[in-house]
Amino acid sequence: MSSLPDHDPLPGDDKGCAAIEQVIVPRARDLGGFEVRRALPAVGRQMIGPFIFFDQMGPAELQVGAGLDVRPHPHIGLATVTYLFDGEITHRDSLGVEQVIRPGEVNLMTAGRGVAHSERSPAAARAAGPRLYGIQTWMALPKALEECEPAFVHAGMDDLPRIAGEGKRVRLILGSLYGRTSPVATPSDCFYAEAVLAPGAVLPLDADHEERAIYVAAGEIDIAGRSFGAGRLLVLRPGDRLSALAIAQSRLMLMGGEPMDGPRHIWWNFVSSSKDRIAAAKADWKAGRFAAVPGESEFIPAPE
Repeated sequence: MSSLPDHDPLPGDDKGCAAIEQVIVPRARDLGGFEVRRALPAVGRQMIGPFIFFDQMGPAELQVGAGLDVRPHPHIGLATVTYLFDGEITHRDSLGVEQVIRPGEVNLMTAGRGVAHSERSPAAARAAGPRLYGIQTWMALPKALEECEPAFVHAGMDDLPRIAGEGKRVRLILGSLYGRTSPVATPSDCFYAEAVLAPGAVLPLDADHEERAIYVAAGEIDIAGRSFGAGRLLVLRPGDRLSALAIAQSRLMLMGGEPMDGPRHIWWNFVSSSKDRIAAAKADWKAGRFAAVPGESEFIPAPE
């Protein structure tokens, strides 16, 4: 990070303050042993670039022998992005993929025309009392790719670019940022990164994309004299470069991209530009026309 240009907006600068368009407070929901905070979609804001769902999972410590058990369920028209700060999750899908994800790694599952998957705590983690803390987000697919073939990509910690210096540590998950590019290909032009800041560190964010946001996962930051604590999604105005000052040790998620090619319909786990396509996917799941997830005998029924 020491190679980043200077002349950044200073904390307390009025221009930096005006760069915040909306502050979203996530909706919290208890899923039996751990909490999920959903920041997107929100009132007045469906997406940030392609990012249409944004959930913080935990932090949570589950009982010994217990764990995360998300039974097989379907998706269409989106790509799921899973990134953990703590804990482990075993992903299984109808493509035959079985992959354990650990902190600092990324799972990208492109649903396209349709895929089913499950997410569970590994057996070894259950025996010790599993921990869970991370972010899962969905990216809406461009209209031209909504019916693409499903796919899955995993990238390990050493695969993702890491930029460090001056009290800042950034891990680039998707896209390009600070002169580096993630090896994980995305269906649309976007960026997604984790930034960990020591107290007093200043993190600049350029206006390379029209839609951008900062999520404060932990800690507290100052932008233009205003402080923002954990559990706040800061939607930024287009065109302004700003800087965030860490008041305390902080973990931020940076994301953005170009506006999507129109709004999306959302129902349950389905995202599409067409209501009829969502109705067809609902009927397909009810009729058992999605491919099965190997090794799984359960499933989540579609809501009525």
